Amino acid sequence: MTEMPRFTDLPHIPPPTMPIEPKLEIRNQGELVATLGAADLQALGPRECTADFHCVTTWSVTGLVWTGVPLREVLASVGIVDAPTPYLVARAGDRRKAALLWEDAIADNVLLATHLNGAPLDERHGAPLRLVSPSQYGYKSVKHLIAIDFRAEEPRVMSKEHLRARVALEERHPHLPSSVVRVPYRLTIAPTAYLAEWTLNRRRVS
Repeated sequence: MTEMPRFTDLPHIPPPTMPIEPKLEIRNQGELVATLGAADLQALGPRECTADFHCVTTWSVTGLVWTGVPLREVLASVGIVDAPTPYLVARAGDRRKAALLWEDAIADNVLLATHLNGAPLDERHGAPLRLVSPSQYGYKSVKHLIAIDFRAEEPRVMSKEHLRARVALEERHPHLPSSVVRVPYRLTIAPTAYLAEWTLNRRRVS
């Protein structure tokens, strides 16, 4: 693909209604550690990261420019430098979530992004705040991010979600090899992208 589509495993549901400015809660096993707003993220010095985006269904977009703050710097700003627990869960405003290992979450290229290709994120791509993890498949890059919650025990994940989801190792599915799921996943691309965009446009005109 040459442009970033709206893509979701629930394409019949429109994106959630979110506030204009980001608000992020950081929790440790449910207990609130900090709440960060737009000014807090801006103070950390947003920077650009150029990276390719890979969806688990086999489509990719190359050379995307994300602007945001590295997650590890956000965590350090509230006193979390070493892993308080092995796992964390990124939660979205639409109740979607993804589980990550600490070592994946603090990689150099993992951002809390507010802009894509120089423009503020829109509702199609996860406004107002999105977790972006280019080395993992797209379902780890949680849109409409509202919270990061550290967990001591491995979180329950979606049935199709691999805990690591590393693109380089083609960790597409938690149980099935990539060679088995690649073709079925590819067949879902066109109808999913069409329905996701149609649902968004229908809400905009209603």
